[in-house]
Amino acid sequence: MRSWSAIGRPIRKVVALGAVTCLGFVAAVGAAVPGMAGADPVPATDVVHLVRDPASVMPTPLDDPFYSPPPDFEKLGPGTVLAARGIDIGPEPTPVTATELLIRSTDAKGHPVPVVATLLVPVAPWQGSGPRPLVADNEAIDSLGNDCAPSQQIRKGLAADIHSVQLPLSKNYAVIVPDHQGPRQAYAAGRMAGHAVLDSIRAAVHTPESGLSPDAPTVVSGYSGGAIATGWAAQLAPEYAGELNLVGAVVGGVPADFGMLINTMNGANAAAGVFLAATLGLAREYPEIMALFNDNGWRLSQFAKDFCFLGAALLGALAPIPAEMLTDVPHPTKLPMIREILAENRLGTAAPRVPVFMYHGTNEVWVPFAGAEHLYDDWCRLGVPVHFEAYLGEHIIVNSAGVSAANSWIDQRFAGGPPPVGCTKVGK
Repeated sequence: MRSWSAIGRPIRKVVALGAVTCLGFVAAVGAAVPGMAGADPVPATDVVHLVRDPASVMPTPLDDPFYSPPPDFEKLGPGTVLAARGIDIGPEPTPVTATELLIRSTDAKGHPVPVVATLLVPVAPWQGSGPRPLVADNEAIDSLGNDCAPSQQIRKGLAADIHSVQLPLSKNYAVIVPDHQGPRQAYAAGRMAGHAVLDSIRAAVHTPESGLSPDAPTVVSGYSGGAIATGWAAQLAPEYAGELNLVGAVVGGVPADFGMLINTMNGANAAAGVFLAATLGLAREYPEIMALFNDNGWRLSQFAKDFCFLGAALLGALAPIPAEMLTDVPHPTKLPMIREILAENRLGTAAPRVPVFMYHGTNEVWVPFAGAEHLYDDWCRLGVPVHFEAYLGEHIIVNSAGVSAANSWIDQRFAGGPPPVGCTKVGK
């Protein structure tokens, strides 16, 4: 077990970096923020050198040649393993073999990109009938920097802290943990995330050394930001990866409609920083958004380009800046281009071909319960069998409250029983 001092050092570093960054940006634009007219402005050049270049707001590359794809990787098929290496992830409650994979995938616009995933396979042989099952555990990354990705956290010995992988591993299931935001850390870009998840599954089941079978029964699962990746993987699978043996999807606390979050997160409270991070994540995948940035937009994007979730949350706590401050265009969400991008990233427009288990908090503040209800209605209307459980509580509480029922549902899918029929709702 890591000591408190070992845990505290990276947290203090993130907090300190976030505080300096946030306060610097606030000082630079403070006079323009409602209620902050008394802030001492400093020359913009003292905060960050303004560069109007999309490359300047991309995450800092990792200093490791493993993450550089080989020449002409674009010519290979989606899901092809480009590189693999065994990694030491430290002591685990369930002994596992851990393998890091570099995989050929596809971004939101259909272009080839490399993605990373970590495959965890229990050392103990699979004793059940049929091939060993696989869970695609999609973490809520909700960050902008490469160091925030699950693969990096796992390599630093933090796998035991990723609680969502422990229960399936304890049942002797294999687990794949994708860095589903892709190489640009495109937080909130649904199609990028869905492709990354599906290609990570492809890579896992076609890696002979893993002992997995190409027809391994697979469930995709995720909460909050991870639910975005999960929902999109389920929707895209029939067309993009129909050969996979997906048997179910678990979606909890899902921000199904980015457009709805404008009313609950944008500039209103501590969630504002996370909303800004999601806005930049979308802009990385859809760089035409950056054409709308003013100087503040470029500077904040350059400041925050490597923020993990804690840094983004700190930004919102110190200065709940609305996204409208990053552009001089009035009412940017009414622009046809923005409306099209938001529509393209709204879940519920296509039908998964697998049963879905959904859960959501009725007391949500930031991720509206209505959004989950709309997604339930949309999928049910398309003929998807969805079981929806509503729990008392807000986002963090429900993250834990729904775990037992969700994992029991996964067990049922892997047991091979008859698939659910129709839609059911429990709790509201």
